Amino acid sequence: MSTSDILALLVDSFWKILLPGLKMTIPLTILSFAFALVIAIIVAMIQYAKVPILSQIARFYIWVIRGTPLLVQLYVVFFGLPSIGIHIFTPFQAAVLVFSINEGAYCAETMRAAIESVPHGQMEAGYCVGMNYIQIMRRIILPQAFRTAFPPLFNSLIGMVKDTSLASNITVAEMFFATQRIAGRTYQFMALYLELAFIYLMFSTILTWIQRYGEKRLNEYGGNKG
Repeated sequence: MSTSDILALLVDSFWKILLPGLKMTIPLTILSFAFALVIAIIVAMIQYAKVPILSQIARFYIWVIRGTPLLVQLYVVFFGLPSIGIHIFTPFQAAVLVFSINEGAYCAETMRAAIESVPHGQMEAGYCVGMNYIQIMRRIILPQAFRTAFPPLFNSLIGMVKDTSLASNITVAEMFFATQRIAGRTYQFMALYLELAFIYLMFSTILTWIQRYGEKRLNEYGGNKG
């Protein structure tokens, strides 16, 4: 192809790659990260409370998930489960499940560290005024922990946007999958994958701007509160 033909291809393919990003990559990221946060908070609270059996289960979950590749986890759920007769997930559902469980393990450690950074005296003060453990966590501890955890959690969100490219391996029609199909038809691998990288960079940059704004607002809130 001539340079003009490649440019025309890039212009034509831009929206064909971006639209799956808006329709599939972004929803996959948002849903997965939302579920991951729920998992992370529950696991972190269990570890912080040192519930005997549940704490061991939480540590085992984190150990297994952090110690195995995300791609292998995708294959186990999408290809492995059907091989033993469990057919319950579409590709998108399998991706959401695996990304949620995977990211939940990493975010759980972030949340645990953030919760432990809150002075223990605040927990005791909560008990003194008649609150139970859940009320203290919801009203006192977690709001402060989230402020501490916000930057690393947002970094995890940005990382998840890029990790969703692995979902193409289980036929989720996100951006990487769309690019592979166009590249396989045109054989312009370098140009198209560079274009894909640029689109991922766009998404990551926008999220970075949101992160900076969020951190600024949290710092202003903390300063005003102080």
